[in-house]
Amino acid sequence: MIKTNSVLDAKGLACPMPIVKTKKAMNGLEAGEVLEVQATDKGSTADMKAWAESTGHQYLGTVEEASFLKHYLRKAGGEEQKEKKHENVISNEELLQKIEENQNTIILDVREAAEYAFNHIPTAKSFPMGELEKRMGEFDKKSEIFVICRTGSRSDLAARKLMAAGFVQVINVVPGMSQWNGPTQISVNE
Repeated sequence: MIKTNSVLDAKGLACPMPIVKTKKAMNGLEAGEVLEVQATDKGSTADMKAWAESTGHQYLGTVEEASFLKHYLRKAGGEEQKEKKHENVISNEELLQKIEENQNTIILDVREAAEYAFNHIPTAKSFPMGELEKRMGEFDKKSEIFVICRTGSRSDLAARKLMAAGFVQVINVVPGMSQWNGPTQISVNE
C-alpha cells in the first residue's frame, strides 16, 4: 500500500486539466509529501512524468486500476522546484505559413494516438509523448522540428526533451490543435 498525503480526482478530465489540477494540488503540499492523482486520460502518464521532470517534483510511478490510473508524485522542495519552459515558440498562424511555404516541414504531434487519429495536420507525424524517447532516432538532430499538442503544454515538455537529447532546432507550437484553423485530416481507419 502506497502512503499518500493527498488524493486528487482528475477522472474524466483531458489534457491539460489533469496537470493544471495537479499543479494546484502540489502547491498545497509540503516538500516531501506524496500526491495521488486519479485520472482516466491515458495520455496523463506521459504528461505526469514530463511535468514532474520539468518542475523538479519526483514522479514515483503509476498504478493501473480497472477503470482509471493512479499517478504518484512527491513534492520537491525549494530550488529544485523552478518550472522550466521551452523558449523557442511559434504561433499556429506562423506554422501554417511555414507549411504553405515548405511541404517538407517536420511536425511531431505528441498527443495520444486517438487524439491524432480524429484530427491532425495532414503532414504531421503521430509521436505520442510516451514514445518520444525511443523514437528520437527517426530524425536528424539538425532538422527543424515543430512540436504540437492540444494546448502547447505537452509539446513544451516534448520540445525540452528533444533539446536535452541534442536536437538543435526544436520549436513549440502554441496554442496548438485546440485552436488550429489550418487544414486537418482524420485517419481513424488507417
